[in-house]
Amino acid sequence: MRRREFVKLLPGIVVAWPLVARAQQGAPRLRIGVLGADAIVWNSWTVAFVARLRELGWITGDTIDVEYRWAGGSSKRVSDFTSEFLRRNVDVIVTYGAAAAVVQQATTTTPIVLAVASDPGVGLVAARSGSNVTGISIRQSELIGKRLDLLREVVPHLRRLVIMANAGYAMPMLEAQEAKATAQALGLEAARPEIWRSDDITPAFEAIRGKADALYVVSDPLIAANRTLITTLALSARLPTMLSYGDYVAAGGLMSYGPNFANLFRQAADMVDKILRGTKPSDIPVEQPSKFELVINVQTAKALGITVPEPLLAIAVQ
Repeated sequence: MRRREFVKLLPGIVVAWPLVARAQQGAPRLRIGVLGADAIVWNSWTVAFVARLRELGWITGDTIDVEYRWAGGSSKRVSDFTSEFLRRNVDVIVTYGAAAAVVQQATTTTPIVLAVASDPGVGLVAARSGSNVTGISIRQSELIGKRLDLLREVVPHLRRLVIMANAGYAMPMLEAQEAKATAQALGLEAARPEIWRSDDITPAFEAIRGKADALYVVSDPLIAANRTLITTLALSARLPTMLSYGDYVAAGGLMSYGPNFANLFRQAADMVDKILRGTKPSDIPVEQPSKFELVINVQTAKALGITVPEPLLAIAVQ
């Protein structure tokens, strides 16, 4: 063990004792507040999160309680649920990037772990000294070019691209702007209809029917909550879709490229474990996904009359 690592460990051991002692001496269980976007979308991810905590020695109903709240893309609900967690004195809040600003405004002391966050605007890298926030940062800007390259392989006649994003949040709009710029640099026409609420989705599809060759969907809680509607309307409009992660593909989308979100939540569980044992969030390095995966729905490809190149099928999750 290097000297620097050893010196950093000593304060953690001292601070960790009260939390671990609480769990071991019959005191009230430690509390983890999970503030998510959508219960159905997050289900497999939270299962992975709790399973990893169990591997690390934290048993729900025994040494810890995990409480879940679902904001559904509403910043007001994020604020209300954060206030509730703080009143209940949770030991750590696990949430997502779009909720980060609201949660951070409510507390500068309760540890916050962002299990799903994009780089820009979440405050993970800036002002780390003394911060109560850590988490996993997805570099969406680095994924956009790869997604468009994959989409062009599957849809070689691609000339007109529609980029769908929630106009009510800064981060999805930033990705949408970068996707549009990248598409235009590749010589594609790129349109970006603005979606503010669920009721805007169907009219948006009516407006682009027959005017696009493919659809790039930027994920956020509003889009996630309407994933089945979006993939159904895209199939009806015969639009191949490029999506952020596999759950969208399971809902009927054509393909996705991104991190394995269950793995991200296992990484988040490792961070929560360190916090519960006394490490300060500011001493836990921000991490990035270690693995990305291509997911293809072969049934959707058949329905759209698309032949996916064999090299892509060989590396894709189906």
